[in-house]
Amino acid sequence: MQDPQTAALLRPREGERLVFDGNPVLNERVTHYCPGCHHGIAHRLVSEALHELGVAGRTILVASVGCATFTYDYFNVDGLEAPHGRACAVATGVRRARPDAVVFTYQGDGDMAAIGLAESLHAANRGEKITTIFINNTVYGMTGGQMAPTTLVGQKTTTTRQGRSLSNEGGPVRLTEIMAQLQGVAYAERCALDSVKHVLAAKRAVRKAFEVQIAGLGFGFVELLAGCPTNWHLDPVAANRRIAEVMIPVFPLGVFKDASGTDGAKAREVPRD
Repeated sequence: MQDPQTAALLRPREGERLVFDGNPVLNERVTHYCPGCHHGIAHRLVSEALHELGVAGRTILVASVGCATFTYDYFNVDGLEAPHGRACAVATGVRRARPDAVVFTYQGDGDMAAIGLAESLHAANRGEKITTIFINNTVYGMTGGQMAPTTLVGQKTTTTRQGRSLSNEGGPVRLTEIMAQLQGVAYAERCALDSVKHVLAAKRAVRKAFEVQIAGLGFGFVELLAGCPTNWHLDPVAANRRIAEVMIPVFPLGVFKDASGTDGAKAREVPRD
């Protein structure tokens, strides 16, 4: 429920046009994210998918450690905190204990692709019926901008002052391509949040990742290329441009696996709210 002051601020003024409205799954609150950060867009896409699918009432969020540690503050669903990197392991337990729930994790590239890589890959390989939203901004955003597994070759961070090099640190991990090779993964797609066109495609991908879980087909995975203006030392517009011009050539967009309706998989529908 919005307070009157918030409702007044969100009401279109003369000459303004309402582009999109809120939904009951996304809580109205002051953001803790930095200006220009794309976590807010990602939150909106997830909330819209849950609302449109009618499953918010039986959804359980597993938040891990990183910039999105407080993800559960923004979603009007049940949620719990996982130890750093262990969101997929915790989500596995939650989904098996509550087989009729819709369970998703929301993780950054440090959390999922570094300390949590083993837990994430094994949960995906087992075909755990969960959905994972993976935010790739190429740095450890929460702790000051250190090198992440996704940091680009040549990118300067607080731990790669001269830029990441292939000889010392290796190349960036392309997690969507890895996920697509695992038998238990039902859906794997990489999207970006730098433009309206890409955001619309990301919304379709997020919804599909939930749909394969609801149908009982396996692990759903969506990687979202996002900006970190604070640690990139760029303004938000330049950060969007960097995603388009620098990140996407290294992390190509697209569906890398879609097993829905194939392999004779038998769909099991979760009742709608």
